Amino acid sequence: MIVRVDPTSKTPPYEQVKVEIARRIREGDLAVGTKLPTVRALAAELGIAPNTIARAYRELEEAGLLETRGRAGTFVGASGDTARQQA
Repeated sequence: MIVRVDPTSKTPPYEQVKVEIARRIREGDLAVGTKLPTVRALAAELGIAPNTIARAYRELEEAGLLETRGRAGTFVGASGDTARQQA
């Protein structure tokens, strides 16, 4: 499991997923090029809706931390190195 979601938190689940993945990239737990679970797989693992994971991935991609390579999947992007250096 790459993230946890606290169902009692006032923070929306997509935001919890986004923050946790970004933190793991900054700390070096998720290296550049690391393949992330599919949206459906991570949603099933966490017991939340796939659209929640898709939104978190999309926002992380817009921030340059993730990149989607078509059917190959979602990976930690090269900007992950920059995020780690800024931490």
